Amino acid sequence: MKKYGFGVDIGGTTCKIGLFEITGQLLEKWEIPTDTQEAGKNILPNIASSLQKKMEERNIEKEEIEGIGVGLPGPVCADGSVPVCVNLGWKNMHVAKEMETLMKGIMVKAGNDANVAALGEMWQGGGKGCKQVVMVTLGTGVGGGIIMDEKIVAGANGAGGEIGHMTVNSHETISCNCGRKGCLEQYASATGITRLAKERLAQEHKESLLDKAEEISAKTVFDAYKEQDKVAEEIVEKFARILGRALSNIACVVDPEVFVIGGGVSKAGEVLLEAIEKHYRKVAFSSCKDTKFALASLGNDAGIYGCMKLVLE
Repeated sequence: MKKYGFGVDIGGTTCKIGLFEITGQLLEKWEIPTDTQEAGKNILPNIASSLQKKMEERNIEKEEIEGIGVGLPGPVCADGSVPVCVNLGWKNMHVAKEMETLMKGIMVKAGNDANVAALGEMWQGGGKGCKQVVMVTLGTGVGGGIIMDEKIVAGANGAGGEIGHMTVNSHETISCNCGRKGCLEQYASATGITRLAKERLAQEHKESLLDKAEEISAKTVFDAYKEQDKVAEEIVEKFARILGRALSNIACVVDPEVFVIGGGVSKAGEVLLEAIEKHYRKVAFSSCKDTKFALASLGNDAGIYGCMKLVLE
């Protein structure tokens, strides 16, 4: 009888691993280093060794494992293969097939890390109880994941959910990390908010709490915003207007039940949601105006939860 499964979220520095019951109960989690030397050839063998060791520790038989879900920092094809994964040093790696061989036939499914994080939040996090979810991760960049009918929308090239690279300003002159200009990520990420703040502070002087900050960051902006600082309010209004409008466009295409907001910027809490919602509802298509907004709740565990859910699909 199948009782357990593993979720493995592979990052450029560490691999987060979770042992789950198939009900979704997380039994144990741990990390191992990601060995990217020699084009990452030891990453999967190291993971397999860690999983086998855990099975021995807990006296879990191979026949009791439903499967292994793997999240990867790059586009993943429908068959579980990866054309390229720069952070891991991989090219043309068939992750699912390789892991199945290493794990002696246990089923393996693979997905993009942002997509599986969205799946995890849909299953056991901020989107629990919903089947149509868009997750937006506001971190160093802007990531995303689209879940429709409890399934990841990965797209033909594995690029579904790359909402951070929607063009929101055709007049931008500075390039995004992707090489294009005017991407959402340039305004709505933590680094984007910092940029908006520095640009505003460089304009005509208006007294602000931000003048006293040792370092300008998304956190200092939102801290000042909570203190009703007028300059911080201007910065947050611009950020929220851009993001709210972008989300209204996404809603016209996929019509989610809920937008789940995660990433480091989401630590600002409810005031963040309120700011985004206000601008979203001003411009959203009439049928989508009542879309819910929620904060992500699984934190760094969203990936392993999503990987486990991937196994159960």
